[in-house]
Amino acid sequence: MYPYRFSNLLIGYLNLGTLLASIPVIGAGLWLAKGSTATCSSILQTPLLVIGFAVLLISLAGFVGACFHVAWALWLYLVAIMLLIAFLLGITAFGFAVTAGGGGTQIPGRPYREYHISDYSSWLQKHMQDMKYWKPALACVVGSKACAKIENWTPMDYLQHDLTPIQSGCCKPPTACQYSGGMPVGAQDEDCYRWNNAADILCYQCNSCKAGVMEQIRQDWHKISILNVVVLVALICICSCGCCAFRNARRSMSEYPYGVNRMSKINPRWDYYWWRWFRGRREQLY
Repeated sequence: MYPYRFSNLLIGYLNLGTLLASIPVIGAGLWLAKGSTATCSSILQTPLLVIGFAVLLISLAGFVGACFHVAWALWLYLVAIMLLIAFLLGITAFGFAVTAGGGGTQIPGRPYREYHISDYSSWLQKHMQDMKYWKPALACVVGSKACAKIENWTPMDYLQHDLTPIQSGCCKPPTACQYSGGMPVGAQDEDCYRWNNAADILCYQCNSCKAGVMEQIRQDWHKISILNVVVLVALICICSCGCCAFRNARRSMSEYPYGVNRMSKINPRWDYYWWRWFRGRREQLY
């Protein structure tokens, strides 16, 4: 009985560990939901919350199935956890693929970076160019009041302090822009003409602002992908141990669990007849 108890105890603890590991994923989704006005990454919160709650419920089912030796519950648990592993692996790989590139360009003599749409994946560019996605993203940029934090900066402040991607792209014109009397001079980047010093306009319609939002999404997604990898490793370990627990649960429900001879269950008198035959043979030999 010891191996049987140990296996189920192990899968119980592992499911408890995965259950606990799902809490940071749910927390990350809730953080994005609550702080979407600051991060502009609300498009990530739904898949994170779905994954987190799915892991939570599946781990709870596996924990109950392992502790109470319910074979059908463990079977459903294993199927669900395999599907979850495949889904989580796919969404993590997709996240790394669509957020590849970026990182910005270091401006000489300045502590901050500037960002360009062309540095990001075509999928992310397409979503930011679509007004259905850009309008709520712009609303969260304006609502974050990121630009209000630097509206009183002097030119010296821009030489000494770093900027967030949104502040760099949405709150100021590109550093290369040249103005005379408040008007752009000569042929310059289109963002130089989109810039306006009015607090409700600034560079919110600039391509650099969209690039800043994409950079913020890229940074947030990379942090979350690390959590996804940790959860993936835990899920794979639990799935392996869950197979053993499922086998043990089936044995506990069968007609011949651990320590009972199968033939003796088929014929309860088998041990008696076997012993008589063995005793007779021994008497013949001696």
